[in-house]
Amino acid sequence: MLLAFDVGNSNIVLGVFKDGELITNWRLETNVRKSADEYGMIVNQLFEYEGLKTADVADVIISSVVPSMLFTLQHLSMKYFNKRAITVESGVKTGLVVKYDNPKQVGADRIVNAVAALHKYGGPLIIIDFGTATTFCAVTEKAEYLGGTIAPGLKISSEALFEKTSQLPRVDLEEPGQTICKNTIQSMQSGLVYGHMGMVDYVVKKMKKELQEISDSDKPVTVVATGGLSSLIDSGVDCIDYVDKMLTLEGLELIYQKNRKPHRVNKEKIKDE
Repeated sequence: MLLAFDVGNSNIVLGVFKDGELITNWRLETNVRKSADEYGMIVNQLFEYEGLKTADVADVIISSVVPSMLFTLQHLSMKYFNKRAITVESGVKTGLVVKYDNPKQVGADRIVNAVAALHKYGGPLIIIDFGTATTFCAVTEKAEYLGGTIAPGLKISSEALFEKTSQLPRVDLEEPGQTICKNTIQSMQSGLVYGHMGMVDYVVKKMKKELQEISDSDKPVTVVATGGLSSLIDSGVDCIDYVDKMLTLEGLELIYQKNRKPHRVNKEKIKDE
């Protein structure tokens, strides 16, 4: 089995793959104060709950946008699984040509998403990840990662309104149903959710035009959305073709296949048998 960690600023998503198929996944809070042992015990409990054995984990792969968490999970991998984890960083085979000014500045999650989306849907592509930040990434049909746009995520925007204003409350992120709202909570929900939808529509429209000019292709651009709030935004826009919540985990499995080292076979044991 393969254990995959997708570490974001707000959440860690874990997935277990068996023979290339995602068989289960969990979501944990990202907490830089937790030690490798604390996370190790949590993972052990999750495995027990699902009836899985940690001894059956053959490899571990990690994608992290939180540097301190990368060290923690690498330590966890060695101590609890006796595996040196593959980490998505410079030098790892992805199959992409990264055309960012400084490729090392591209978040690991953006590269992983691009690998998965290109494999599943083909290019040219725009991938939108609705996480702590909302990111837009452009990929050509030739597997060229061109770059994209980074905007504050819905949760960041909501927290900023609450923290930076004296009279505005925290609100649930959901559609209020109208923009002419008659109370503060719905007014905030309208601004947050519908404002984000409008931003998504505009950025995708502009990015499609630029992508087609850069790639000099008449092929339609496919737009794929992922992340916890992707379904909420998709409900109010027409520019998203696919919502794929497991995109990042599936990308990790694909990158693992490109970088895995063949396991050594004990020839003496086979001979004795």
